[in-house]
Amino acid sequence: QLQLVESGGGLVQPGGSLRLSCTVLGFTLDYYAIAWFRQAPGKEREGVACISAGGDTTITDVDSVKDRFTISRDRAKTTVTLQMNFLAPEDTAVYYCAADGPSHRSSCTLHAEPYNLWGQGTQVTVSS
Repeated sequence: QLQLVESGGGLVQPGGSLRLSCTVLGFTLDYYAIAWFRQAPGKEREGVACISAGGDTTITDVDSVKDRFTISRDRAKTTVTLQMNFLAPEDTAVYYCAADGPSHRSSCTLHAEPYNLWGQGTQVTVSS
């Protein structure tokens, strides 16, 4: 069974950092792009970062997280990490990872439509 499992969420003070992990079960990332989305109460879901199936294309230039969030993938191709720095209260949300594939596309997107496998989400709360 294919699964995505997020971990690493929690409570952090403004200005702090968190590292979220998305571990894939039942497959590897050779042919899957991974994206991180977040949804705050009362707000629409927002894509914040993605990495292509080949691992050579990443997108983190969304204005709300630009220069603060980075996405990477381990060599074993089973875990994608979202490093979040300089966190602010506006970053409080449930963070989800999602997989798009299997595919040979060399790109990724922050639009939710192509993603056909989703994790259960992990809560990130930024508060003093």
